Amino acid sequence: MRKLFIPLLLLLISITTSCVSKKKYVELEERYNDTRGNLQKTTLEKQQLEAKFAKIEKRVDAYNEKINSLKSVNESLSEENNVKLEVVGKSAVISNSLKEKMKETLKNVDPAKLATAKTLKDSMNLAVAYNLQKSLKASELENSDDLNIDIDQTVVMISISDKMLFNTASYKVKKNAYKLINKLADVIQSEPSMDVMIEGHTDSRSYNSGVLQDNWDLSVKRATSIVRLLEKKYGVDSNRLIASGRGSSMPLVENNTAKNRAKNRRTRIVILPNLDKFFGLLAKEENITP
Repeated sequence: MRKLFIPLLLLLISITTSCVSKKKYVELEERYNDTRGNLQKTTLEKQQLEAKFAKIEKRVDAYNEKINSLKSVNESLSEENNVKLEVVGKSAVISNSLKEKMKETLKNVDPAKLATAKTLKDSMNLAVAYNLQKSLKASELENSDDLNIDIDQTVVMISISDKMLFNTASYKVKKNAYKLINKLADVIQSEPSMDVMIEGHTDSRSYNSGVLQDNWDLSVKRATSIVRLLEKKYGVDSNRLIASGRGSSMPLVENNTAKNRAKNRRTRIVILPNLDKFFGLLAKEENITP
């Protein structure tokens, strides 16, 4: 009986052991299949992500290409814009780069005066006048009873008593007036963009002697005498000079006393901004600047 029991026990143990191993095998097989399925799924997702990433990279490259192209266009437009001309008044033109130069000059202009500028032309006139005023301050010209300097907006007017320039009823310039005219020429030459009008003014007393017919004639000949000196002796370009005779048509005061008549007898130098020349000079300066 005992001999029979032992083989049966061994058989039972063998069967039990075999059953446990098979269960573990099935479990491991299931885990393996799950893992393989997850791996396949991960691989597929990885491939999909790689495809999406490749598309994104392609789009980024396209965007970068567009950005670089736009940068090139923008640089080209900026360069064109800098030389684009803007009309000022009827004929003068200014580029953006020249306008920047003007802004630098205008920083020095009195803010109260600058506030009166309503247009670009007004601003440019102020810049021209500012440059001229600097020249006047350095010219040693001073206001006095016989010489008066008046700056009205952008026009500079210098009035000189006739006794400083001429003898009575004469249009020949006195020798001792040359020093004064030389200083005037220095001021005029300091600002090549300015035009200069020389006006002769007389009192109301009638005049008729020799080659002179009347006060109109005298005023014109005095103006042209100053113009000739500025051109011939001091080198001011003739195309910047205007001679004008006003006769007795624009008195400062009533011609009712000797003192008042003396005030009315004068030569007036009117210095006028010429924006065409001003912008032309700036453009020339810009072209030769490295």
